[in-house]
Amino acid sequence: MALAMVLVPGCTVLGDKEQTIKNYRLDKPERFNMPESLLEISGIALYKGKKDTFYAIQDEQGRLFRIAWGVKKQVNAKFGKQGDYEDLVIMNDRVIILKSNGHLFSFPFADRVYAEVDSVQEWKDILPKGEYEGMFGDETSGNIYVICKNCEGDNSKNMVSGYILHNGDSIDPVGEFQIDVNEIKAHTGKVKRGFRPSGIAKNPVTSEWFIISAVNKLLVVTDDKWKIKETCLLSSNIFNQPEGITFDSTGTLYISNEGDDLSEGNILKFERYK
Repeated sequence: MALAMVLVPGCTVLGDKEQTIKNYRLDKPERFNMPESLLEISGIALYKGKKDTFYAIQDEQGRLFRIAWGVKKQVNAKFGKQGDYEDLVIMNDRVIILKSNGHLFSFPFADRVYAEVDSVQEWKDILPKGEYEGMFGDETSGNIYVICKNCEGDNSKNMVSGYILHNGDSIDPVGEFQIDVNEIKAHTGKVKRGFRPSGIAKNPVTSEWFIISAVNKLLVVTDDKWKIKETCLLSSNIFNQPEGITFDSTGTLYISNEGDDLSEGNILKFERYK
């Protein structure tokens, strides 16, 4: 018997189980549990969309971790002191790491193989004061997109700001963007505790923005002008604490989840279907 299709806030559900958004089934991921060192995994990234090696950080140590899918062994390079590191991008053969206070750290991608990185640059006042967790780097334009989790001047129940930086000889501010939370409410209803993004990535196949929020366990998809197209409330049975998001070059979606006393940190893999 064919399953009836019904619409729930922001998601398409077939029967009682299947949950989809923008050509991704969110109820049946391939799961890769992290080693203990990445229990508190935050941001994840791939080099030029290649899925052979995942690069990750966690929000306590200033270390860049390298890990292969399905292999519970990691190597890492120390780039900074202990701190609340939230996201990273790899672009123009440099690693750029975001700290929750908006400070950025950058070093050559080639230095990832060393136990300790010496040539680290830091930008302290390039972003307005606030709390940040999500960042995306576009190699084609050289632009970096950083989205606020909690910034002065924002009201997370109405509007969330983001900032565009350009990565050239230095990193410089070049623009801003906004997410209208009222548009999210139109899809999901009330957004408790506001919209507080923890990760952002651009789909290389569709050029749509995918934004996750560990608060409310919410996935939001926008067009290239930041207009809301679709939203989905994520299942707590699958998503423990979604912190990082990235795509490989084919459009496969990956979301990292921080672990806790009862569960391991993980990366979830969602294949794109037509």
